[in-house]
Amino acid sequence: MLKQIKYFQAVVRNNSFSEAAEECHISQSAISQQIQALERELGFPLLLRKNRKFELTPAGKHFYQKSLILLADYERICRETFRIAHHNESVLRIGFLRGYVGTELHLAIEQFNVKYPDVTIHIEQGNHEELYYLLRTEQADLVFNDQRRAFSDEYVNVILTTINSYIEISARSPLANLKQISPQDLKNTPCILISSQEQQDTERDYYRDVVGFQGEFVFTDNLEEARLWVISGKGFLPIEGNDKSGNFGTQLARLPLYRGKKQITKNYCAFWKADNSGYYVEEFAEMLKAQFLRQQ
Repeated sequence: MLKQIKYFQAVVRNNSFSEAAEECHISQSAISQQIQALERELGFPLLLRKNRKFELTPAGKHFYQKSLILLADYERICRETFRIAHHNESVLRIGFLRGYVGTELHLAIEQFNVKYPDVTIHIEQGNHEELYYLLRTEQADLVFNDQRRAFSDEYVNVILTTINSYIEISARSPLANLKQISPQDLKNTPCILISSQEQQDTERDYYRDVVGFQGEFVFTDNLEEARLWVISGKGFLPIEGNDKSGNFGTQLARLPLYRGKKQITKNYCAFWKADNSGYYVEEFAEMLKAQFLRQQ
């Protein structure tokens, strides 16, 4: 029932079944079925449906307000129980972007460990949607992520840097001789993406519909394997981050990615829930921001 309540809250919060379904990463029909199942279990309707619109019943208004308190209490209980299970151990849970090639996060973690050696850092990696899920479900205190949607007041959103986009391609490819490259130039070259199997469709849609790559997509689990595929001529790799050290090897060529006359850019941000602004979270975010400023 807890998951169904969260779906119900998402529909009310967004005032839309379709937007709630997108937020919850399920289909619109599935979220509608889950709310109908919740209504059956409760024994009364929560929503009055009118064509594509709806309004809350009086019982639905009451249930929505009380369910917000219920969910807040549940999340607090989970946090308290987590601390008890870990013997009141101080823990900072960080999510970071799979495939990011910069060193800023590593340096910030090192700096934090020096200052707070008794705080345990748990690290998870994922693509954009996986990290957003970890943050939304409170499995991460802070995530380092790319920006793909408008900022929400539910989260603290700190832009760490805006980075120019590049691709890596085999140095033996004729395309490696270009000074810059566009998505159109790569239409006949497979795009290699680093993604879990569950998120492949999401990553494909983003790089096809937003970035503009129109060729074949192939997937790998990690950066090392992706670069080996590039070296062997299996495709090109969009680069996450800005590794200025140039240590991407002589077998790889790195080309700036342009759309028209402008190089494509991407924002990288630190996100955390606005109601989870603990001391460690904010201080780590400041350390991470400082590392990006030093790299500029």
